Amino acid sequence: MEILPRKDYESLDYDRCINDPYLEVLESQDRKKARKYEAVTWIMVFAIGVCTGLVGLFVDFFVRLFSKLKFNLVQSSVDDCSEKGCLALSLLELLGINLIFVFFASLLVLIQPVAAGSGIPEVKCYLNGVKVPGVVRLQTLVCKALGVVFSVAGGLFVGKEGPMIHSGAVVGAGLPQFQSLSLQKIQFNFPFFRSDRDKRDFVSAGAAAGVAAAFGAPIGGTLFSLEEGSSFWNQGLTWKVLFCSMSATFTLNFFRSGIQFETWGAFQTPGLLNFGEFRCSDSDKKCHLWTAVDLAFFIIIGVIGGLLGATFNCLNKRLAKYRMRHVHPKPNLARVLESLLVALVTTVVMFTGSMVLGECRKLSLPTPGANDTVVPQVPSSEAVNSSIRTTFCPNETYNDMATLFFNTQESAILQLFHQDGTFSPITLSLFFGLYFLLSCWTYGVSVPSGLFVPSLLCGAAFGRLVANLLKGYIGLDHIYSGTFALIGAAAFLGGVVRMTISLTVILIESTNEITYGLPIMVTLMVAKWTGDFFNKGIYDIHIGLRGVPLLEWETRPEMDKLRASDIMEPNLTYVYPHTRIQSLVSILRTTAHHAFPVVTENRSNEREFMKGNQLISNNIKYKKSNILTRAGEQRKRSQSMKSYPSSELCNMCDENIAAVEPDEKEDLLQQMLERRYTPYPNLYPDQSPSEEWTMEERFRPLTFHGLILRSQLVTLLVREVCYSENQSSASQPRLSHAEMAEDYPRFPDIHELDLTLLNPRMILDVTPYMNPSSFTVSPNSHVSQVFNLFRTMGLRHLPVVNAVGEIVGIITRHNLTNEFLQARLRQHCLTSGL
Repeated sequence: MEILPRKDYESLDYDRCINDPYLEVLESQDRKKARKYEAVTWIMVFAIGVCTGLVGLFVDFFVRLFSKLKFNLVQSSVDDCSEKGCLALSLLELLGINLIFVFFASLLVLIQPVAAGSGIPEVKCYLNGVKVPGVVRLQTLVCKALGVVFSVAGGLFVGKEGPMIHSGAVVGAGLPQFQSLSLQKIQFNFPFFRSDRDKRDFVSAGAAAGVAAAFGAPIGGTLFSLEEGSSFWNQGLTWKVLFCSMSATFTLNFFRSGIQFETWGAFQTPGLLNFGEFRCSDSDKKCHLWTAVDLAFFIIIGVIGGLLGATFNCLNKRLAKYRMRHVHPKPNLARVLESLLVALVTTVVMFTGSMVLGECRKLSLPTPGANDTVVPQVPSSEAVNSSIRTTFCPNETYNDMATLFFNTQESAILQLFHQDGTFSPITLSLFFGLYFLLSCWTYGVSVPSGLFVPSLLCGAAFGRLVANLLKGYIGLDHIYSGTFALIGAAAFLGGVVRMTISLTVILIESTNEITYGLPIMVTLMVAKWTGDFFNKGIYDIHIGLRGVPLLEWETRPEMDKLRASDIMEPNLTYVYPHTRIQSLVSILRTTAHHAFPVVTENRSNEREFMKGNQLISNNIKYKKSNILTRAGEQRKRSQSMKSYPSSELCNMCDENIAAVEPDEKEDLLQQMLERRYTPYPNLYPDQSPSEEWTMEERFRPLTFHGLILRSQLVTLLVREVCYSENQSSASQPRLSHAEMAEDYPRFPDIHELDLTLLNPRMILDVTPYMNPSSFTVSPNSHVSQVFNLFRTMGLRHLPVVNAVGEIVGIITRHNLTNEFLQARLRQHCLTSGL
C-alpha cells in the first residue's frame, strides 16, 4: 500500500480524553494527591521563571561583552586612522568582526531552522493549538540563545528581546517534562504533566516570563500571553503566569545588579531593556512631560505610525515571498550568503553614514537660546553621556549619527529619550530612513532576530524628529522631546505588531511613569486601527505565509450563512469497537489522520452475521448494549420532564416499554433496527475502508461511540494489547493512564512498527481507551457556534452527529481556517443563487 506523506502541521490535543484509564486516575484521586499536584505545579512555574531569567542574563552578558569589545576596538582604530588616513582599514576590521559573528548565527540556524526570526509567530501558533515541528526543543533553545548573541553583536538591526519570548516558551515546555531528545540518556521518573493541555499552560507561563525578563514588565508579560497566545484561560492560570513572570524579573534583576553594578540585591535593572526615568530638567520651567494639546499630536503620530507600520509589513511580506521562491529552495549556503550580505551592507552603511552624514556638534553645556548642545537629563545623565561618540570628529565635539549607529540599540534609545538638542532634523531623517529599510530587510534572514527594539529605535527617531520640528518651526517650547520619542516608538511598534493592551502595559512598566498610560494607549489604538485598514500585523503575515492553520478569535458575521454540514469532511476513515490488527495497521499506514471515529454499522439482518464470527458478534453486542443504555436514559429523561419525547428512539421505547421484559430485550432491539434502518452490503471489521467502496457502502449509517487517537492506537499496538478470536475481550491486557502517556510527547510511529511481532488475526478492543464523551455538534449548527466551541475548548477533532447518533462528518482545524471558510462561502452563494 502507498504510504501517504504526513502533514507538517498538526493540531495539539487540549481536550481531555475521558476514557477508562483516566477514570481510574480520577477514582484514585484524593485531596492529598490534589494538593501535591498543585504544589508541584507552583514549583515548576517558579523554576521556569528562574531559568528564563538566567537565559536572559546569559544573552545580555555576552551581548554587552562582545559589543563593548567590538566598539572599543573600532573606536581605537578610527582614532588612529583619522590621523594616518587609513579609515578603510578600520572599516575592514569592523566588517570582519561583524561577518564572523553573523556567520556563526547563520550556522546555528542551519542546525535548527526554527530558531530563525523572533520565534513569536511560532509561539503564537503553539498556544493557538498548532504543533510546529521543533519549536519547543532544547536544541532550539541553545541555537536561539547563542544565535541571538552573535546576530546582535554582529551589528545587525535586530533585537534580543523577541527571542527571549521564544526561549521562555521552550523552557516552559521542556522543564516540566524532565526529558529531551538531545539528552536521551538523562531520564527521570516524573509522571506529572504528560499532556498537551498541561504543556500549553507552562508554555504560556514561559512566554510571559520571556516578556518580563526582556522588558522588566511582569504584568505586561502576563497580558501578552493572554492577548497574543492562549485561547483558553482561567483565574488559576493567571496567578501562575504572573508568579512565573515575577520570578523571571526577580532573577534577572538580582544577578544583573550584582554583575553589572556590584550591588547584589539592589534591583536596579528589572529587564534587558530599560527606558530610564522621564523627567524635565529643573532649570527648564516651561517643560512638561505632556499636555492636553500634545494629545492631538500624539493621535497624528499614531496615524503616521500605523501607516509606516503597514508600509513596513508590506515590504517585509514581499521580501519574505521572494525568499520563499528564490532563496529557500536553494542549498543552505544561499541562506548563509544572504545573511552575510545583509551584514555587509549594514556595516558599510553604519560606517560611511557616520563618517559622511553625521554632524560634529559641541559638547559644551547649554547657553540660552542654544538648541544644538547636550543637556543630559538627571536620571540618565551618566548612561547617556557615556554613550556619546566622538568618532570622525575633532576634540570637544561629538558625532550625532555615530552616537546612534556606533552604540548598542538600547543605548541609542536612551539617547533619543533623554537627550535634548543632541540630534539635528537632517540626522534624524536620514537615520530613520536607513534604519527603516535595513531593519525591514534584516527581519526574515536566517538568523535569530527580534523586532521589538529595532521598531522602538526607528519609531523613537521619528518621534524625536517630530518634536524637533514642533519646537524649531512652530515654537512649542513646552514640548519634552523624550515624550515624543516614546510616543513615536509606541506608534511605530504598534503599527508593525498590532498589539494593544499588553504593549501599553509593557511600555508603562518600562518607563515607570503611570502618567504616560493614556497617551500610549491612545497612540497604540490609533496606530492599530490605521494599520489594520491596510494589512495584518507582521507576526500574522509570517504565520499566513507559512501556511499555518491559525484560528482567529472569531469568525466574520457572514460566515453564519454556513452550517456544520457545509464545512465538515464527510469522507470518514473509521474503526470499530473490536477490529483486527491487520485492519488497524492498514488504516494507520495508508492515512495521515490523527484520530478516528469509533462506530458500529446500523443493519437489520445482524443475527445472520453473528453466527460463527466472534469479531462481528462482539461489535454487535457492544452496539446493542449502547442502544439499550440510550433507550433507558431517554425514557427516564422524558418521564422526569413530563414532555413528549421528540426522538424516534424514545418513541420506540415508549411504544414497547410496557411489554418489555428482561428476556425480550433482543426482540425490542430487532424491532428498532428493522423500523429505522435498511440493510447495507459488505460487513466491516475484516476489511478496512477502501477507495473502491461504492457510495452506498461509504456513506452507510454509522452509530458514533467515541474518538480514538492515532497515538493511542499505535501505543496499543506496540504494547500488544489485543485478544485472540477464540477468547473473550476480557482477556485483553489493560494499560493504565501512566502507561498510555509514558511515551509523551513523542509517541511511536506506525511506519517504524515491526509487523512481524504482531499477529494480524488478533483483535483489539478499543472501547476502554477511546474518548466516549467527546464534544459533538449537529449538522445544522452555525459556523460561529462550531468555531467558538472548537477554539475555546482547544479541540483537535469535532465529530458531526445527527439526531439519532449517526456520525455524518468530522471537522478539524483546517475546516475552520479563514481561507477554507471563504471558499465554502463562495460555493454556498453560487449554489443558492445569491
